[in-house]
Formats: sequence, structure tokens, C-alpha cells
Amino acid sequence: MIDPAAVAASFRAQLREELAELPERLTLLGLLAEGHGPSATYAEYTRKGCAEVGMDFRLERVRPEHAEQAVRRASADEAVHGVLVYYPIAGGEDDDWLRELVDPRKDLEGLHSFWARCLYENRRFLDAGRTRRAILPSTPLAILKLLEAAGVTDAARARPLDGVRACVFNRSKVVGHPLAAMMANDGARVTSFDVDGSLAFEPGEELDPHHTHRTTVTRADALATADVVITGVPSRAFPCVRKDEIKAGATCLNFSTLRNFEPDIVERAGVFVPRVGPMTVTMALRNTVRLYKQTRSR
Repeated sequence: MIDPAAVAASFRAQLREELAELPERLTLLGLLAEGHGPSATYAEYTRKGCAEVGMDFRLERVRPEHAEQAVRRASADEAVHGVLVYYPIAGGEDDDWLRELVDPRKDLEGLHSFWARCLYENRRFLDAGRTRRAILPSTPLAILKLLEAAGVTDAARARPLDGVRACVFNRSKVVGHPLAAMMANDGARVTSFDVDGSLAFEPGEELDPHHTHRTTVTRADALATADVVITGVPSRAFPCVRKDEIKAGATCLNFSTLRNFEPDIVERAGVFVPRVGPMTVTMALRNTVRLYKQTRSR
């Protein structure tokens, strides 16, 4: 069993040192819709994370009809160094538009299309000198760091997930889809499931971008061969993954607010990670520091 808070602690210690050396104290601004429980919980985790590493956190509650103005105002505010929109705000295409309004230089979740293009093209640096790293979305990045802590990643390889087979239940624009792409870019062969069916994410040649295609691979076949099983289905109708479905010794990770694995999964899994939250917040704070340094080094 891996506790994400324990893994996050080492990253936060490093962040405290980096923040102490900056010429100013950083401020993160969160925008939260009224009455959305999970997002409010995430906002509270963010506040605590900021306090722990030495950043200021401001939370602004917004109505959907005022969200666009709030995002524009936050992006233009020189006293704000990172903007975090707690989705959903309005939902659907309206939220997609809000992601585009966040200034990429303050987009600590890496959801703007500028960063998405870097991810899907497997462009890891913004400059020829490879000094300015592209920002990756915080939850998928947190999951990759937890897989590293679980011993799945081989840092000695050019592609640290080479040879790994993975199964991901979730293909949202925010987590599941970018996660599968990131894993494939690192060498993994990923079968991605959602309500629309299954997709295969395959590594490209060397460090080329991954490629994606439809597949007829079933849940049973994917789970039986997967070295890594990742779930993030926010629905009680999802049939929880059972121990008899997975490969013995598989690494299993749940990032949904709901339980997606049966409790006895630990009897067959090699590693089980029950949640990701503390690492997601930590990667968002890490992205904020990285964005600040890169913006001021130009």
C-alpha cells in the first residue's frame, strides 16, 4: 500500500527550499463554483498545501455567468502567479472555453491547449537548449510520480515505461486521456476504456509522439495482461475491479473519489495506491513554481 501523502512529502520539502530562494512570495488563486462538494474539498487541500510549502492561497467563489470575467481578471493580475479553476464551473463546452482563457503562463494544471499540444506532440521542452520544460497536467503527472514510487518506472531507460502494459478506466480530457498519452509517450502500451468503448495508445518510434487507434480488446483481456491498472470512474454503476480479474502482482491505482476496486484487490496486487489527492496538489504547486521561474527567465 502506498500513501500518496508520504510520497508528496519529499516533493513539498524541495518546494519549500525553492520558494524560500525566490525574490517574492507566490500567490495561487482558486476559482470555485458554489455548492460543488468534491471541488470544495480539493480547494481546501490546496489551501493546506500552499500553507505547508510557503505560498499564499486566495479562493474566489464564482457564479457560472461570471466565471469568464473572473478567469480573465485572474490571468491579468500581476499579483497572482498561478490560477486553478475547480471544474466543473458551468460544465461542458463552457468549461472547455474557460480552460482556454487561463493564461498558459499561470496555468498550473497544464490544461490550456498550448500545453496540451506539447503533451500530445511529445514536446517536452519549450526551447532548443532544453532549459524550459513543458507543463504537464497535475493529476496525470501525480499518477506517473506514484508509479515511479511503486517501482514501475525504469529511470535507466530512454522511455521509462518501456515494456509496461497498462489499463486505464477513464478517458476524460482532464485526466484519463492525457494520462494514457503520457504513459504511451514514455513507452507503455495502454488500453483506455470509457463509455464509448476502448482505445489503444501505442508508443511511437524512439521519442516520437504516441499513436492511438480503436481496439476490440475487452476489459477481461486488458486486465488479465496489465502490469498497471488505473481507475478513475466517478460512478457507482462502474463494476469494481476484482482480484480475480487482474494479473498477479499488478500495480493498481485509484484516482476516483469513489472506490473502483474491490477491497480484496490487495490480496493479488503487488502495489495498491488508493488515492492520488495529495500528490495532485503537490504537482500543481510544483507547476506554479516552474511557471514562475520560466516566465521570469525569458
